[in-house]
Amino acid sequence: MNLDTNKIDEAVLALLYLTLHDGSRAWKTLDWEAMHRLHEQSFISDPASRSKSVVFTEAGLAKASTLPGDCLRNRTQTA
Repeated sequence: MNLDTNKIDEAVLALLYLTLHDGSRAWKTLDWEAMHRLHEQSFISDPASRSKSVVFTEAGLAKASTLPGDCLRNRTQTA
């Protein structure tokens, strides 16, 4: 899949902006409330654990695998 790195960078920048605090600082990890909502929807394992990562469920992996193509595909080039 040919992904548009500019769109990826913009998506990451937007996610960083959602964690903005103290004026201009942002957390390097993803928003905990969003992670909790994804867990409630059974897309990922419980983020409130000692692990530094989460595990995708089958449903979460299936949904997540469609998102880069839907949101980030480089439409100026053919696949």
